[in-house]
Amino acid sequence: MDPWFSNISALTELSSEAVLRLQTDGFIVMPGHVPPAELADVADSYDQAVSAATVEDMKIGSTTIRVSDFVNRSAQFDGLYIFPPILEAACCVIQQPFKLSTMHSRTLRPSMPAQRLHVDFAGDTQGWPMLGFIYMIDEFTAENGATCFIPRSQGMETPAGSFSLVRACGPAGSVIVFNGSVWHGHGPNKTDTPRRSIQGAYIRRSEISSADLPSRMLPQTLDRIDTLAKYLLAV
Repeated sequence: MDPWFSNISALTELSSEAVLRLQTDGFIVMPGHVPPAELADVADSYDQAVSAATVEDMKIGSTTIRVSDFVNRSAQFDGLYIFPPILEAACCVIQQPFKLSTMHSRTLRPSMPAQRLHVDFAGDTQGWPMLGFIYMIDEFTAENGATCFIPRSQGMETPAGSFSLVRACGPAGSVIVFNGSVWHGHGPNKTDTPRRSIQGAYIRRSEISSADLPSRMLPQTLDRIDTLAKYLLAV
């Protein structure tokens, strides 16, 4: 048995109700890693990181702007992917040793339509191989495009003919954790203000990551992060 996975498996940070909702509905919203007094600093670090990103690390999509490699952007973000409740959630969903596949910023531009519903990683015969997380740099509301989920849709090849969408709303600093096989997509941003988040995903250690994090690790990042972070980054 992987000793790190054994330690994570022993975590009891999530309530039994939260674990049940994650297993049944496929997603939960919970308080995040950042204390309220530090949210403004994290938001400033977010804006600085996005502004400093190279063209190669930035992807401008139809509704959002994404900047990759947020494990290297600032020490402010180091605690996000080692937050024990998220690791426990990943353990519950993936049920075997896992690693961080990606962590990036995602800014939903103002006055954008809803995203097409999709899954991030289909389930297989072993179960659900991905746990995603979305940190709310800004409050997620019905007006600014909060991520919408179809509860209990994990494992569906296509959404059922009739379904109800649930918006994952929460104050800044909250985090959504979700089964990568649940159908979801951001809602329409009806405001004139961007809506910011930091997103990431864990996958089985045997899977190929969507971002080659080990090859991009900066010496200063490796010097400051702990052994758990290095394990999750597979470095």
